[in-house]
Amino acid sequence: MQVLDWGIVAALLLVLFAGALYTRKYTRSVSAFLVAERCGGRYLISMAKAMAGLGVISLVYWFEIYYEAGYTGYWWGAMTEPALVILALSGWVIYRFRQTRAMTLAQFFEMRYSRNFRVFAGLVAYLSGIINFGIFPAVGARFFIALCGLPDSFGVAGVQLSTFAALMAGLLSVSLIFTFLGGHIAVMVTDYIQGVFANLVFAVVIFYVLYTFRWDRMAEAMLMAPEGKSLVHPFHIGEQSHFNIWYFAISVVIVFYAVLGWQGAQGYECCAKDAHEAKMAGVLNGWRFRVLLLVAIIVPLGVRTLLHHPDFADQAMVVQQSLDSITAPDENQTQTLQTQLRTPYALAVMLPTGLLGLMCAAMLAAFISTHDTYLHSWGSIFVQDVILPFRKKPFTPRQHLWLLRLSIFGVAIFIFCFSLLFRQTQFIAMFLAITGAIFVGGAGSVIIGGLYWSRGTTAGAWAAMIAGMVLSLVGIVVRQIDLQWLTFDIDGSGPIASTIHWLKAFALTLRWDYTGQELTFLAIVYSIGAYTLLSLLGPGGSHDMDCLLHRGKHAVAGESSTTFAEAGTLLEKLGVDREFTGWDRFVTFLSIGWPLVWTALFIAGTAYSLIRLKLGHETTNEAWLTFWHGYTWIIFAGGVAVTIWFTIGGIKDLGYLFRSLRTRAADPTDDGRVVTRNSENDSPPGTLSAGIGPSHQKGNENV
Repeated sequence: MQVLDWGIVAALLLVLFAGALYTRKYTRSVSAFLVAERCGGRYLISMAKAMAGLGVISLVYWFEIYYEAGYTGYWWGAMTEPALVILALSGWVIYRFRQTRAMTLAQFFEMRYSRNFRVFAGLVAYLSGIINFGIFPAVGARFFIALCGLPDSFGVAGVQLSTFAALMAGLLSVSLIFTFLGGHIAVMVTDYIQGVFANLVFAVVIFYVLYTFRWDRMAEAMLMAPEGKSLVHPFHIGEQSHFNIWYFAISVVIVFYAVLGWQGAQGYECCAKDAHEAKMAGVLNGWRFRVLLLVAIIVPLGVRTLLHHPDFADQAMVVQQSLDSITAPDENQTQTLQTQLRTPYALAVMLPTGLLGLMCAAMLAAFISTHDTYLHSWGSIFVQDVILPFRKKPFTPRQHLWLLRLSIFGVAIFIFCFSLLFRQTQFIAMFLAITGAIFVGGAGSVIIGGLYWSRGTTAGAWAAMIAGMVLSLVGIVVRQIDLQWLTFDIDGSGPIASTIHWLKAFALTLRWDYTGQELTFLAIVYSIGAYTLLSLLGPGGSHDMDCLLHRGKHAVAGESSTTFAEAGTLLEKLGVDREFTGWDRFVTFLSIGWPLVWTALFIAGTAYSLIRLKLGHETTNEAWLTFWHGYTWIIFAGGVAVTIWFTIGGIKDLGYLFRSLRTRAADPTDDGRVVTRNSENDSPPGTLSAGIGPSHQKGNENV
C-alpha cells in the first residue's frame, strides 16, 4: 500500500461520512431509525441490500468455496436458478410479510402466534445472530492486515498494541458512527454508495486479472487440481468432501425455506414503500447472485494461477512465505487461517499501486456495509422483540432511539470480544451455516406456516423453533470441544450408562459425519415435522389471514394488495398481477428470462454429458474450458450493464427517499408495538404495524 492507495481509501471514507451526516436530520422518529419511514425504492433497496450481504466475510468464504470448487461450483449452483425465478415471480414470503406491516420478524410472530413466542423467537434470533456475527470483525481485520502488509503490533507511548485488536476496534467504530447518525436511513444510503463503488472496482479487478494472467495460463492452473476435485469438469468432483453436489442441492432447499429467516438485514425487509415495491426489489435482487459476484470466482482462480503456474513462481514464493508464517494453537486452526488469508496475501502481490488501493477501499466498503447493517439489525431486534413487549407504557421517541443506540453498541462490544476469543476450525461457510441454523432452522417453518397456513398454531411454532435450535447448538458445541472426553468408557449397563453411550455416539456423529450445511438441512427437516405435527394434533382454530395481511375490509389506505383468488389470468396467478406496470413487466420478464436460459443450458448440458458418459464418449476438460471462457465474458458484460442500470435507478430512488422524508410527518405511535383496537370493524391506522389474534376473538383484535 503506497501513498496513492491510502489516499483512495481516505477519499472513500470522507464521502461515506458526508452521506451519513446528511441523513442525520431525517432521523426524527423510531420508524425512521428502524425502517426509513418505509420510503425505500426497489433499486435503492436492491443495491444497498446486495452490498450489505457482500461483506468481507462473505467474499472471503466465497473465495474459499471457489478456490476449492472452481467453475464446478458455478455449474451445480445453477440448481438454485429455478428457485430464484419462482421467488421473484411469486414474491414468496416477502410480499405477504410486507403486507403485515411488521417492523421486525418477531413482531409478526406476536401478531400471528403470541407475545411469549415473540420474546422467545426474538431472543433466539438475537443470540443466533450475534454468535454468527461474532467472527465477522476477526475475518475482516485479518484480511486487511494481510492485504495492506500491516505489522502484528505497533507501539504507542512505549506500549506495544495488537494491530488485530486495534484494527477491529477502528473498523467497528466507523460502522457504529454511521448507524448512530441516521439509523436505517444512513445504513441504506451509505450501503448504496458503497455498492456502486465496489461493483465498479470489482469490474476493473476482474478485467485486470483476466488480462494479466491470460486464460491459457489460468486453464493450465485449473487442470492441475487433484483427481476427483476438478475445477472445470462438474462430473469429476467425487472426492470433494465439502463443496460437492449435495452442498448445492441443500442450497436449493435453503433458498425457499430461509426467505426472511435470516434477520441480519431485517431493516431492508420492512422499508419498502409498499408490498409491490418490496416484491420488485426481490425480483431485482436475483441479479446480484447471477452477475455481480463474478469477482468471487475470478479472483480465487487468479490466486490459484499465481500459486501454481510456473510463470509466477517468484510471486508464489512470497505468498507462501507469508502463509507459512501463520501459526495458531492447533493444526486445524492454522489451516483455517491460512485458507482465509491466502487471497489477501496474493492480492497484495498481484495488484499494482492504485488498483490495490481501489481494491482495499472496495473491501473496506464491503466491511462497513455489512457491519453497520448487522449492528442495526441485531441491536434493533433485542430492543423491539425482547424489551419492548414487556413495556406497559411506551417509551418516548427520544428514550426509544437512545435505547436502540445503546443496544447496538452492546452488539459491537460482544462481537469484538467474541472475535478476540473464538477458535475457528472450519470453513467460514460451514460456520455461518450451522450458527445461522440456530434460528433459521426453526424460523423458516414458523414464517411460512404463519403466512400461508391458517391452521398453524402457537404450539407448532414453539416445537419447530426448539427443534431447530437444539440440533444446531449441539452441532456447534461438539465442534468446539476436545474429543478426548468422548474416549472414556462406562462400566455397567444401567440407564445412566446407556444414556452416556448414546450421547457419545450422537456427538461423534455430529462431529465427523456431517458438514455445517448438512446439519442445517437436518435442522430444517426436524423443524418442519415438529411444526406440522403439533399444529395438526394440538388444539387450535383457523387464523384470520385477511386481517393479518390487511386485505378486504382490513386494507390500509394507499397500499394495494392482490390475493391469489382475486387474480384473473394465469399470468396474474403466477405473480405478475394487476399492480405491475408495463415497465415492471419488462423488468420482471428480463429478470426471469436470463436465469431461465442458464437453467435450460444447465439441464441440457447435464443430460448431454451424462449421455456421452454412458456411451463412453465423455466430454473433455478442454471442451468445458472453452465453455467457461465464453461464459465468463458474457457474465462480465452482463455485470457491467446491471451495475450501470442499478446505479441510475438507485439515484432516482434516493431522490424519492429524501423528498418523502422531508414532507412526511413523524408518527410517535409507529414504534413496533402490537396494540389493541376495540372493534373488529375499525379500520387499521395507516401508520401502525398491524396484526391480529385468532379469528374467533371478537372485539379485541391485535393491531
